[in-house]
Amino acid sequence: METLNLFIKSIFIDNMVFAYFLGMCSYLAVSKNVKTAMGLGIAVTFVLAITLPVNYLLENYILKAGALQWLGAQFEGIDLSFLSLILFIAVIASMVQLLEMIIEKYSPSLYNQLGIFLPLIAVNCAILGGALFMQQREFSTIVEATAFGVGSGIGWLLAIVGIAAIREKLAYSNVPKPLRGIGITFIVTGLMGIAFMSFLGIKL
Repeated sequence: METLNLFIKSIFIDNMVFAYFLGMCSYLAVSKNVKTAMGLGIAVTFVLAITLPVNYLLENYILKAGALQWLGAQFEGIDLSFLSLILFIAVIASMVQLLEMIIEKYSPSLYNQLGIFLPLIAVNCAILGGALFMQQREFSTIVEATAFGVGSGIGWLLAIVGIAAIREKLAYSNVPKPLRGIGITFIVTGLMGIAFMSFLGIKL
């Protein structure tokens, strides 16, 4: 039940976009139509779902103080936590490269639509943020870390698909000229953030 609660909370309460403003560059740039936004959202969810468990294992069995004691008593005092940021980024970049090759092979149209933003998933701060939150919150099991990763990805997916759907409708609306484009997008994002605040305090 605690894992399910963490999963739901990571989608609605600790939403990467509306609670922490992470991944905003891709969120704003690729949210002009729902199909492209959905593709990028699924890609980000996939990368978060894969990288968080891998980074959890790295953190708990290699990097943090005393993590190497499984190799023997002589390794108990070793602390490699200063390498965590570099290794987290390396894992994320590797997974993004793998994902890019898969999308290019099986969905060339989506690959062309995402363009430069596909390799930029590697520097999407929502993904690195997920790894750093995992480290900060010290999840007790890999299942919790995976639930948090999948939930965070779904939360980011909901955010970008939601704003893309609204922006498609706004194209037919009489938006004041000074607010057209990024201006009205920021306003709608703020309103969506307020709407997501209604989930504060939810607990299963």
